Amino acid sequence: MQPDPSDDSLDGSAGIPRQRAALRSVPASGQTDDGSENPLRLGRKTRLRLLAAVQALLADPSIAGLKDAPRLAAVVLYAKSRAPQGRDNDLLTSIWVAELGRWMGVGESTVDRNVLAPMRKSDALHTKIVRDGKGHPTGLECLVMPLWNAHHGGGAGHPLALTAAELATLLRLCEALFGHGWAPKDKAPTPPGLLAARKGRGAATDRLGLLLMVLNTGSSGWLQLRGGSVKKREGRGAATMARLLGCSPAGGRKVLARLTEAGVAARGRKGTGTGMDGKGRIMVLPVARAYGRDLTVVEAAQSSETVFSARPAGADGDLAPAVESGALGTSGESEAETASEAENPARPAGAELHTVHAQVVAPVVPQQLDCGFSGEGRGAEGRRPERVCVREDQAVDGETTAAGTGSPMAEGGPLRGEKPKESPVDERAGQRAAGASAGGRPKAAGWEKAQQQKRVALPDDLRLRVALGPVSWLWKQMSGWQQGKVEEAAKAELTRLEGLLAMPGGSPRLLADRLTDRLEETGGEALVDKPFPWLIRRGLPQRQACAHRKCDDGVRLDTGEDCENCGNVIHLRRARRARIGADIDRELPGLADGERRRVLEERLREQAAIDAEDLAWRQEQARAERARRDAIRAAAAEQAERERQAAAAADVVRQALACEDCGRGQAAGLCEACDHRRQTEALIGEAGLLAAAGSADLSDPGSIAAIVAGARAAIGDSAAAAWQEFLEITDVAILEADPQAAADAYAFTAFQTAQQAVQEFQDNALAMLGRTEEAEAEARRAYRTEQGRHWFQHNPTGADAVAAATKAADAARERVAECMLATRLEQLREQQSARTEQAAAAPWSDRLLELAARALGGDTAGAVIA
Repeated sequence: MQPDPSDDSLDGSAGIPRQRAALRSVPASGQTDDGSENPLRLGRKTRLRLLAAVQALLADPSIAGLKDAPRLAAVVLYAKSRAPQGRDNDLLTSIWVAELGRWMGVGESTVDRNVLAPMRKSDALHTKIVRDGKGHPTGLECLVMPLWNAHHGGGAGHPLALTAAELATLLRLCEALFGHGWAPKDKAPTPPGLLAARKGRGAATDRLGLLLMVLNTGSSGWLQLRGGSVKKREGRGAATMARLLGCSPAGGRKVLARLTEAGVAARGRKGTGTGMDGKGRIMVLPVARAYGRDLTVVEAAQSSETVFSARPAGADGDLAPAVESGALGTSGESEAETASEAENPARPAGAELHTVHAQVVAPVVPQQLDCGFSGEGRGAEGRRPERVCVREDQAVDGETTAAGTGSPMAEGGPLRGEKPKESPVDERAGQRAAGASAGGRPKAAGWEKAQQQKRVALPDDLRLRVALGPVSWLWKQMSGWQQGKVEEAAKAELTRLEGLLAMPGGSPRLLADRLTDRLEETGGEALVDKPFPWLIRRGLPQRQACAHRKCDDGVRLDTGEDCENCGNVIHLRRARRARIGADIDRELPGLADGERRRVLEERLREQAAIDAEDLAWRQEQARAERARRDAIRAAAAEQAERERQAAAAADVVRQALACEDCGRGQAAGLCEACDHRRQTEALIGEAGLLAAAGSADLSDPGSIAAIVAGARAAIGDSAAAAWQEFLEITDVAILEADPQAAADAYAFTAFQTAQQAVQEFQDNALAMLGRTEEAEAEARRAYRTEQGRHWFQHNPTGADAVAAATKAADAARERVAECMLATRLEQLREQQSARTEQAAAAPWSDRLLELAARALGGDTAGAVIA
C-alpha cells in the first residue's frame, strides 16, 4: 500500500485560496456563534475517553520517539480518519499536504521533510497518492498504523477504537483549538481556531500542548497539575506541561509562557487565610469561558482568595481602594502576566506592616473625623476613647456624669474591679422571665428540662460508674442534656470495646484507663474548661495510631502491650524519610542544613498527601465492595426466602394429596403403610436376586424362579413370625380399635424383616461365591505373592509370613466374591428386564392365538358350553 515517498510531496489542493487565520474567542455560553453546541464543553466520560485515546496514540512505539510536529500530525490524521463501518476505505484519512501543514502551522516542505518522512520511517503512517482519470494527483490517503493495529489486534476495548461520534468530537475540538478555518459553498463557514495564527517554529508544540491541556481540564477550567516534587525554579505548571508533552521542565515553562501570552492560559495562585501567596494554579481560559466560568476568580486567585490582601505600595490609608487589574485571558495585562513569580512578593514594596482591613467597609463616623486610626467607629455618638483609668473610681449607681458616659458595651454592667450586689445579667434575666410570664416570648422548655434533669452522681449502671469514675468531677459540671449525650456515647463505646476484647466484661476498666490517660495528657480535670466537648471529642473516642482496629494510642486494647503494627508504621516512615533524604542528597548536593530540612519536610508533606489520597481511594473502593457484597447477600437472602416460601407452599399442596395406593386422605401422595409395603416389596425382590446370584444356575430360568420363590416364602414366614412376636408384647385391643394403626405396624414389621433378610442373603451369597474355584485360585495366587515378599524371603514359612499370606488370601477371596456377586446380579437384572419388556411388548392378537390353542379342561368346557 505504500507508494513512492517522493510522490507524497504532491499537493492536490492547488487552486484553493489560503485563508488568513485569526484568533477566535469562544463564547461564554455553552453554544457557538451559530447556535451549535460548544466543542469545548465535553462531558467527563467523553473527555476521559478522548484523553485516553490521544495518550495511547502518542505512547505508541512508532510515534513516541518522534518530534512534536509528527505527533500532532498523527493526532490530526487520527481525528480525521473514517470510523470502521464495513467499507473498503475504513480507517483511512483523505487530506492534502498543504492542508496538513495548515493544521500544524508549518509549510509544505516542512510536512514532507519533518512529518511524513519520519512517520513512514518509523512505520507510524502509510500513505497513497490518489489520482484522477488523467493521472493528476487529487489528494493523499493516509493510514495511521497504531489505529489499524488497534482495530485488528486490540479489539473493541482498545483506547484507540473510538466510534464515529467520538472521532467527530475530537475533530471539532481540534478545529476549535487550532483549525485553520473553512468557507465551503452552500454551508456555514468554520472560523479559525484559537491558535490558528500561531505559525512557524514551535507552533505544533503549542497546539499539541493546548490540546492536552484541554483534555486534562475539567469543567472548572483549572488544569489538573501533577503531584510530587518539582523544581522550584520551573514550578508545578511547567512540570505538568513537561509531563504532558514529554519534554524537560524548562521546555514546558517556555510552552506555558507562550500559551499564556496567546491568551489561552492564565496563571493564578490559591488564596490563603493569611493573605499570603498560596500554591500556583493554571486556568485554561477557553474551557472556563465555554462553561461560563467567571474569570474574575482567576484575578482573585493570583493575588489572594480575599479582596483585601496586601496593601499596594504607597497607599495612604487602610481604607484606600484597591488597584484594579485586567482580567486574565483578555487583551489587558494583569500583575501576574507582567511580573514573574520571583517578582511577586507576598507584600508589595513600600507597604508598611499593619493590620489588614477590608477595603469595602463603610465608614460608621462622619468623614471629617477620619484620621487614619484603626480604632475609629465606636458607636454612633462620636465619642473619643479616654484614658484607661477614667471613671473607674466613680460610683456605679448612675448618678455621676462619669457613670452616665460609660461605654455602650458596658452600660448597665460593672467596670473592672467592681463587685455589685446583684449582677445586671441576673436582673435582665428576671426581667425577661417576667416579660415571658406576662405574654412575652416564652423560654425554651428543653433548657429548663435539661437543668432539672442534671445529676450530680454518676449513672446507676455499674459499668458506666466504673468507666466514668475518673471524670466524676467533670460529670458534675455538665447539664442534664450533656450528661445524657455523654452517657449514650459511653454506652456505645463500651459495646464497641466488648467486640474487640477476647474476654467479656473488661470494657469498663479499659475505658476508665483511657480517660485517666487522656486527663494526664491534658494536665488534670482543672484544665478542662469545656467538659462536654472534651469528653465527646477527646476523652471517649479511640485514637488509632495505625490502621489496626485494636490500636489505641499505640497500645493494643486486647493485650495492653505495644502495638506491633505501629512499630512497623514507624519503621516504614523512617525508611521513607531516609530514602527521601538520600534522593535530596543525590539531586541537590551541597544544600545547607536548614534548606535541606525544608526541602525534606516539603517532600514528606507531599508524600503524606499522596498516601492520604490513596487511602481515601482504597477506603472508597472497600466501601463500594462492601456495598456490592451486601447487595449480593441481600439478593441471595431474598432468593432463599422466595425458594423457602415456594417449597413451603409446594409441601402444603403435597401434604394435602391422598395416597396413591389406598386412597387415604392427607397422606402427601403416599401413606406410611403403603410406603413401607413398596419398600418391602423392593427388598424382597433384591433378596431373591441375591439368593439366586449365590446358588442358582443363571442359564436355567426355572432354577432362578425356584430360588426367588423360596426366598420370598422365607421372608414371608419371617415377617409372620415377627408379627406374632409383636402381638404378644402389644395390647391387641388397641390395634383392634384402630385398624389403620394395626396396618401401619404390620407394614413396618414386614419392612424391618425384609431389611434383615437382604443383609443375610448377601452374606450367604458372598460366602458361597467365595468357595468357588475362581475365588480359591485368586486366593492361592495372593497367598504365594505375599509369601514371596523380599522381607519374608529368609523365612517364608514363618508365623509372620503365614499370617500375612493368609490375610492377603482372605482379602483376595473376598474381592473375587464381591466382583462375582456384582456381575451375577447385573446378569439377573438384565434377564429380568428382558422378560419384562418381552411380556409388555407382546400384542393382544398373539396372546389370544396362544390362549385359543390351549386345550380346555372338563370344568372349564362345561362352563363355556353352559
